[in-house]
Amino acid sequence: MSVSKFWRRGAGRRRERDESGGAKAFAMSLTAADRCDRCGARAYVRVLLPNFLELLFCAHHNRQYAVELTKIAVEIHDETGHLVRAAA
Repeated sequence: MSVSKFWRRGAGRRRERDESGGAKAFAMSLTAADRCDRCGARAYVRVLLPNFLELLFCAHHNRQYAVELTKIAVEIHDETGHLVRAAA
């Protein structure tokens, strides 16, 4: 995904969140249409940064960046609990 496309998408989400009441919109569940900003896989983690920029990550990239994100994020909505391995 090109950088300009990424920023446009984030700006659109920011407008939607501002119009619908901020935190309430952020708490909405992620859907199959939400994609990781790094690789395009299904997103299970939504991160809100102080400048109201929203980042989406798959479980893999969430694990990779978790330490850094917890230092700067305003809020992290994590749905990786939906990923359960089948019992053998």
